[in-house]
Amino acid sequence: MRVRRLWVGVACAVLVSCRPASGDAGSEVSRGPRETSATMRSAHGPLFLGPGDCSGRGRADVREVPCASEKAVARVIARHDGRQADGPACPSVTDFVLHISEHRPAFDEDGDGSVPRGYACMRNLEPPHPGDPGGGGGPHTVVGDCLRGSRAGQVKETACDGSGGRRPEFRVASAVDERAQCPPSTDLFVELPAGKKPVGCARRL
Repeated sequence: MRVRRLWVGVACAVLVSCRPASGDAGSEVSRGPRETSATMRSAHGPLFLGPGDCSGRGRADVREVPCASEKAVARVIARHDGRQADGPACPSVTDFVLHISEHRPAFDEDGDGSVPRGYACMRNLEPPHPGDPGGGGGPHTVVGDCLRGSRAGQVKETACDGSGGRRPEFRVASAVDERAQCPPSTDLFVELPAGKKPVGCARRL
C-alpha cells in the first residue's frame, strides 16, 4: 500500500450541546471551535461550575445543579480562567467544553455582549462519552479515534462503530514524537494536541 503522506492540523473543538452526544459529532480535525456559552445563573459554591460541580441541560442558559439532582447531566472535570485558546488543554476524556461568561455589556471588550470568565471541561454523567477513544467527538483527537474524509486536506472525527451515519475511513493507531517514527503502514498523520506524543499515526480501514 502506498503511504498517503498527509499532515492534518487540529484545533480544539467544542460541542454545542450539554446533552450527551452520540454518533458523528462532526468534530473536524482541522476546524475552528464552536463555543457554548454559559451565563452565571445559579452557582451553588464560590465558583460557578467549579471542579466537581454539575450542569443541567441547556445550550446558552446553562445552570449549575446538584450532582445528585435528576436534572444533572454532566460534571466539571477541570475549570480554567480566561480563553481556552490561551489556557491549559482540557483532559483527553472531556466530552465537551463550556465557555463561561457573564453579561456585562458596559465592560465588554470585543463588542459581543459578554465578558469571558473561563471555560469548564465537562464529562457526561452517563454514556455515551464522545470524548472516549472511538466515541466520535470531544474536543481532542486521541489514539483509538476514527476519522472520515471531509474537504480537501481535512478529515472529521466520527464514531468507530458507524453510529454517526458515515463509515469511518481511518483509525488513529498510535502516537509518536515525530512523523518519521510512524510505521510504514501509516496512511494519515494527525496532530494530537492533548497528549504527550503530538503525532498520531492513522491507518485506512
